[in-house]
Amino acid sequence: MMLLAVDVGNTNIVLGLHNGENWINHWRISTDPSKMPDEYGVLVRDLLREGNVDRGAINQAVISSVVPGLTGKIQEMVRQMTGFNPLIVGPGVKTGLKILIENPAELGTDIVCNSVAAYHRIQGNCIVVDFGTALTFTAIREPGEILGVSIAPGLQAAAEALSEHTAQLPQVWLEPPQRAIGTNTIKSIQSGVVWGYTGLVEALIDRMRAELGGTASVIATGGRASVIAPLTDRFTMNEPWLILEGLRLIADRNKSFFSN
Repeated sequence: MMLLAVDVGNTNIVLGLHNGENWINHWRISTDPSKMPDEYGVLVRDLLREGNVDRGAINQAVISSVVPGLTGKIQEMVRQMTGFNPLIVGPGVKTGLKILIENPAELGTDIVCNSVAAYHRIQGNCIVVDFGTALTFTAIREPGEILGVSIAPGLQAAAEALSEHTAQLPQVWLEPPQRAIGTNTIKSIQSGVVWGYTGLVEALIDRMRAELGGTASVIATGGRASVIAPLTDRFTMNEPWLILEGLRLIADRNKSFFSN
């Protein structure tokens, strides 16, 4: 069995290949809504070729997408490349979790996939902090219930907002400065965003953990997790490819789809 898992996010598309026992490859590429299925197909075939993977060995595929304009294109790309339809995470797909928010249709499939993987790993109360285009905090309660989410602008979005809406502040590479008191413009922005977001992350984790009864494991994931996670003791683990594991579990829980 060879599973292709694809997560379509606003900034990046994450892809992974699982051989039934292990993840043998994973990639992160830029999201470009203007690209057509054939263009993505060329890119993915190149990645498979570089990874010495025979695309004919892929017999299952699952997609999560929070970019509606790209969902159909990626679905068509997979169909053209493999000859079969991929499973699209959405209403009616078995996840193994109950969604207790007021309108479950509002919940992004990326949040669902991360939650599935986190609860499978922890088997108890947990919080997933996803450092993506948006910074999301998802609370999952035993025995497998998604209680709700907190959403803030992502780190890069915050830094870019400063550059876009001020005349003299530049774009900067996000890394922690040694001091909170910045002595030049770049260090000042790094301090405000990196140390400021560290405080935001700690405060929301503490509040969510209290609302979960005082105990919860906390998993960091997403492209910017490596910036904040090392700066605080709040995280139980950092899993940058958590969403791929969630996609794999969802594919496994919907085996009947692939036998049709």
